[in-house]
Amino acid sequence: MLEFIEGVFFFIKDFISTLGYLGIGCGMLVESACIPLPSEMILPLAGFMVADGRIDLWLANMAVATGSLIGSTLAYIVGYYGGRPVILKYGKYFFVSREHFYKSENTFKKYGSAAVFFGRLLPVIRTFISLPAGIARMDYGKFLMYSLIGMIPWNFMLIFLGFKLGSNYETVVRPIFKKFEYTVIIALALVILFMVLRPLFKRKKKHA
Repeated sequence: MLEFIEGVFFFIKDFISTLGYLGIGCGMLVESACIPLPSEMILPLAGFMVADGRIDLWLANMAVATGSLIGSTLAYIVGYYGGRPVILKYGKYFFVSREHFYKSENTFKKYGSAAVFFGRLLPVIRTFISLPAGIARMDYGKFLMYSLIGMIPWNFMLIFLGFKLGSNYETVVRPIFKKFEYTVIIALALVILFMVLRPLFKRKKKHA
C-alpha cells in the first residue's frame, strides 16, 4: 500500500515536472473543479521545481491562480445552471459527496459572500465552496475577486514550503506516507466493507 501511495505521488510529480506551468495549472483546475486532487500535494511540488530553478516562483503562483480560477468557475457554472437538485442527484458521480456539499452550503449560508474568501482557507470547504456560490447566483465578479484574494495566501504558503524543502522532498514525503499507511489501509477496508454490506441492508429494508 505504501508503494502504491508513493507511486501516485511520484506520478503526479512527473506529470507536473514534464508540463511545468501547464501541469501545475491543470492540477489546480482539477482540484478547484471539485475533484479531490489535493492542493497539499500539487503546490509543494511546484515549490520543489522553483527550488531546482526549473520554474519561476511568481509565474508558478500565477499558473496556480489561473488554474484555480478556471476550475472554480466551472464549479460555479454547474451550481448556477444545475442548481441544488442536480448536484445532490448527480454529484456523487463527479466526486461531490453530499456531506462535503452540505458543509460548503452551510458555510455559505452562514457567512454569505465572505464564505468564498474564508472558505478558501479551510480543508474540504475550499474545494466545494464554488457550488453553493453558483446556486445562490452570487455576482460573478465578486465571486472571482473573493476567490482570488482567499486562495493567494494558501497557495503561496504551500509553494513556498515546497521551495524551502527543495530537493529534500523524498526524505520528507516517505515518513509522511509511512505514518499514514495504516490509516489509509483501514479507510480502504471500511469503504470496501461498506460497499459489500450496503446491498444487504437495502434488501432487509425492503423486506421489513
